[in-house]
Amino acid sequence: MRTNDVTQPSVPRPMTPAQASEQAAAVLREVGRAVVGKEEALELVLLGVLAGGHVLVEDLPGLGKTLLARSFATTLGLDFRRIQFTPDLLPSDVTGASLYDRRSGAMVFHPGPVFTHLLLADEINRTPPKTQAALLEAMAESQVTVDGATRPLADPFMVIATANPVEYEGTYSLPEAQLDRFQLRVRMGYLAAGEERAMLRARVDRAAPEAVLDRLAGPDDVVAWRAVVERVEIDDDLLAYAVALVGATRDHPQISIGASPRGGLALVQLARARAVLDGRDFVIPEDLKALAVPALAHRVSLRPELWVREVSTDEVLREIVAGVATPSTRRTAAVPS
Repeated sequence: MRTNDVTQPSVPRPMTPAQASEQAAAVLREVGRAVVGKEEALELVLLGVLAGGHVLVEDLPGLGKTLLARSFATTLGLDFRRIQFTPDLLPSDVTGASLYDRRSGAMVFHPGPVFTHLLLADEINRTPPKTQAALLEAMAESQVTVDGATRPLADPFMVIATANPVEYEGTYSLPEAQLDRFQLRVRMGYLAAGEERAMLRARVDRAAPEAVLDRLAGPDDVVAWRAVVERVEIDDDLLAYAVALVGATRDHPQISIGASPRGGLALVQLARARAVLDGRDFVIPEDLKALAVPALAHRVSLRPELWVREVSTDEVLREIVAGVATPSTRRTAAVPS
């Protein structure tokens, strides 16, 4: 695929938070036809889409991580590429490489799968850090530099990466610099018994491996939603609250490395996206509280002695959220007229 094969969106049309909320809710319902019983995980991934970030889906095999990414790509109408990360994968397999063309006698760049709208980095922690690092520039700056030439990526561009738990054989721990590029981390978890039964019944009734989803949006819509998010207001007291949450991760006695300033940026942007999903043009404290764990937990490192006790970063972040005073605000959760 060549870089100009990916459709570039036009100038985003004006849209209100209510309109963006209605369209995004329809996308959630459609994806929910394929990924059953995971409303919270689906909402978090959609918040990553709205906020213009990248999503790490970390959990056990067989819980629908790949299906989730493919379903969002279909429903959002985005160009989609998948990379299966393996121990022998090379950085050029991700970004592309310049190859000699005998007819022209020149080196011709052949784009890699990163030149797309939505890239699924499947089992990203099964490849060595050198290949993982091939995504760093793409995720941070939406561009790729190969052989001294910098090439822009599509707009919108996002990565949904799946990762197996580090205890599994053949996995590599993601470096802190790589983890910090993901705006949020999502966990799928097992289905409840009733949900799993409904999933099995749906599979039997449709007589096909997967549900056929409708396309409800396109690249222009995603860009328009992100423009709405950029107009969402957040008061200074809530910015101070976000700083307090991030700062608490640096001072907590059980944490050896706290969240970076990029973590605060991710938390605020996700909170603004949550406001849009709720049809609001302003952030409320509950937006920040609800997203502190997904936005920050993967950015902190616990002290080694806690590994033996099997304490998780999610538990520590929930403790921090409970301990940091929530600011009072004159805003309410009512949708503005």
